[in-house]
Amino acid sequence: MSRDVLFFDLDGTLIDSVVGITRCVAHALEKMQQPVPAMAELRKWIGPSLRTSFAPVFGDAAQVEQAVELYRERFDVLGWQEHEVYAGIGEVVQGLHAAGHRLAVVTAKNEPHARRIVEHLPFGGCFADIVGATADGSRSHKPELIAEALRRLSLSPARCRMIGDRHMDIEGARHHGMRNVGVLWGFGGREELQAAGADVLAATPLELQGLLSA
Repeated sequence: MSRDVLFFDLDGTLIDSVVGITRCVAHALEKMQQPVPAMAELRKWIGPSLRTSFAPVFGDAAQVEQAVELYRERFDVLGWQEHEVYAGIGEVVQGLHAAGHRLAVVTAKNEPHARRIVEHLPFGGCFADIVGATADGSRSHKPELIAEALRRLSLSPARCRMIGDRHMDIEGARHHGMRNVGVLWGFGGREELQAAGADVLAATPLELQGLLSA
C-alpha cells in the first residue's frame, strides 16, 4: 500500500528556534539603529519569510536586503545552533520513516541554513530532501516552497500532507489542494490554524503520529 508523503515545516514543528531567530532579528535591527520589539512581537517573526517581516520596518528594498544580510551574518555563525528539538518529535519522525512514509522538510528558512540544521538532527537522515528559501527571495513563500518540493520529488499534491504550526503552512497546502495537519506546540496556536482552514490539529507529537498512522 502506498503511504502518504509527509512535508514537515521546520521552525515550530521539528525545532523550537525562538532563541536563534529572535536574537538574529534583534542583531539586525540593532545594527540598523532600529528599536527591538518585545519578545511577544519578535515571536511573530517565526514562520514568515525574512523579507516579509522586515519590509514594514524599513519600507525600502535596499534596507530590507541589508537587514536580511545582517540577520544571516549572525545566523550563519551562531543562530543555526540556537534551537531545541521538541520532545518526542524525533521518535515520531523515525517511526513514520520506518513505517514506509517518504519525508521531506519544507521551510521558509534559507535552504543552506535549513540543510545544516536538519543534517545535525539525530533524525535528520530520515528526510529525502530539505526544501528552503533561495538567498534572493525568489522562492520564499509556502506555496512556492511546496511547489518546489513536489517538483523535486516528482509528486502530485494528492499523495502528500503538509505538517506545520503557522497559518502559512496550512494556506500553502490549501493552495495546492493538499491535505494538512496543524500542530499546536509551535508558534501559531489553535485559533490561527483553524482560521487558516487546517484539516485537523495535533496537540502533541504522539497525537500527530496517531493521525498520520491512521
